[in-house]
Amino acid sequence: MSTRYQPALNLVDRFLQDRLVSRIWSREIGAWGAAPGSADAKSIASRLGWLDTGNTMRPHLERLAALGRAARDEQIEAVYLLGMGGSSLCAEVLRSVLGVAEGSPQLYVLDTTDEATITTVAARMQPARTWFLVSSKSGGTVEVASMERFFWSKIQPVLGEHTGRQFIAITDPGTGLNTLATSRGYREIFVNPPDIGGRFSALSLFGLVPTSLIGRSAEALLHAGETIADGCRQENAINPGLQLGAFIGATASNGRDKLTVLLPPSLTSLGLWIEQLIAESTGKHDKGALPVVDEPIGRPDQYGADRAFVVIGTDRDEVDGHALAALESAGHPVMRISTRLDAIGAEFFRWEFATAVAGAALGINPFDEPNVSEAKEKTKALLGTLDASGHLAGHAPTASSDRVDVFSGRFTGRSPADVVRAALATLAPPDYVAFLSYLPPGSAVAQAVAEIRAGIRERFHVASTFGVGPRYLHSTGQYHKGGPNTALALVLTADDETETTIPEAGYSFSTLKRAQALGDTETLEAHDRRTVRIHVKDAAHAPAALEQLFADALR
Repeated sequence: MSTRYQPALNLVDRFLQDRLVSRIWSREIGAWGAAPGSADAKSIASRLGWLDTGNTMRPHLERLAALGRAARDEQIEAVYLLGMGGSSLCAEVLRSVLGVAEGSPQLYVLDTTDEATITTVAARMQPARTWFLVSSKSGGTVEVASMERFFWSKIQPVLGEHTGRQFIAITDPGTGLNTLATSRGYREIFVNPPDIGGRFSALSLFGLVPTSLIGRSAEALLHAGETIADGCRQENAINPGLQLGAFIGATASNGRDKLTVLLPPSLTSLGLWIEQLIAESTGKHDKGALPVVDEPIGRPDQYGADRAFVVIGTDRDEVDGHALAALESAGHPVMRISTRLDAIGAEFFRWEFATAVAGAALGINPFDEPNVSEAKEKTKALLGTLDASGHLAGHAPTASSDRVDVFSGRFTGRSPADVVRAALATLAPPDYVAFLSYLPPGSAVAQAVAEIRAGIRERFHVASTFGVGPRYLHSTGQYHKGGPNTALALVLTADDETETTIPEAGYSFSTLKRAQALGDTETLEAHDRRTVRIHVKDAAHAPAALEQLFADALR
């Protein structure tokens, strides 16, 4: 690990003088500036269990290995993980980086309310060869509960009283999911320590259970985390978590709050996990570091003075060294990290500890998410207004064309391109653009948005992010509402072609997804964020419609 950014080096020295590392490990609440008895103090005290996973998870290893063997012995072909945020993102990384061992089931992460995605899975699955991993810390996450009820209703007519054998739960003690799993006769119920927050749970049962199911060693993952945790206990300048946390905190404090993480192809999936961890932990009280995790590396003159770069290289591949040297020569702060793919557990702990250090640097509580519940409440309120046909009330668009409608309470224009152009004209560093997509997920949409983002960076020199809803509500959503008021939020929606009812809910997945999009739009506007909702009339042709809209707006 290396960095030559002097403010970060100075911050390391200050933290060593203050013995911050020892204070974190001794659970001293004051390390984050929380007053005794305050809400922050109580929140912090109840969320430090991630420091102990090396000890608390070891008694589970034999049971985890047995679960992996059972999946192979019973010739399970697919495991669908139903989860959101911290309960699902680490599993995405593990599947991508470690791969699925021969003879073990494929792991698919479902963190969505998208109709097409969910119904496609239901149509292709073989109930007797499929397991569902229902993963929720709170045990009441609406997306997870909705998917569980839906897939249970599809499996039960086929397997009858044996349906519960296809389901496994991971949750906290005493949750509604724990009760449900017991009553339904789930194959396994893994109860995680309650003092581990969702985004800090990669080395807990939320990460170890998926590891075992894909035929990889939970013990090896845990050991890699333990090894770097020992390094993070050291009160010295080479402590890997201290170095990274000081870099994040120092750059954000000095106006370089767009933490651009450059990853080689073998680690692409790690970006989504880092994004949630950093954005949700630091984006509050008008402060924070915004992770930008999926941009191709550009020329130095394409970036504003709000950028800082963390570069991770592996034993298999590296990021373009010439491009990095150009960034450093232009004065951009660059930190380099080297890792091994078979030690991905080390990166989980390194970034968790660094996030705790960055919170101390920024003077915030990195373990709460004060704005996340707002969009949930807006969604719930909207669902309470369904008309007799089960649909949400609509609003007149600000401008329309044959391909898109646009809605905005701040920007006006005669055409959708005029409205988008007016919004883009407000951009200058340290602003950023958040593309928040409720379009059907797929590579074509992602590629279209990536090209639009490249054009925006070239023209305005600002950062941008791409979040898929409702996933981002459990990730960067906290930052967009609680971080610095520098966001231009572009919410992308479309009508679904089907209406698939969620059992016991009284509405469809399509209606739930629309309510989530509208609820978050209202929440962003309530926080005075520049917001435009772009509604594509034909979802099947959304990429082309977006490309044309932004081509016109950027003329």
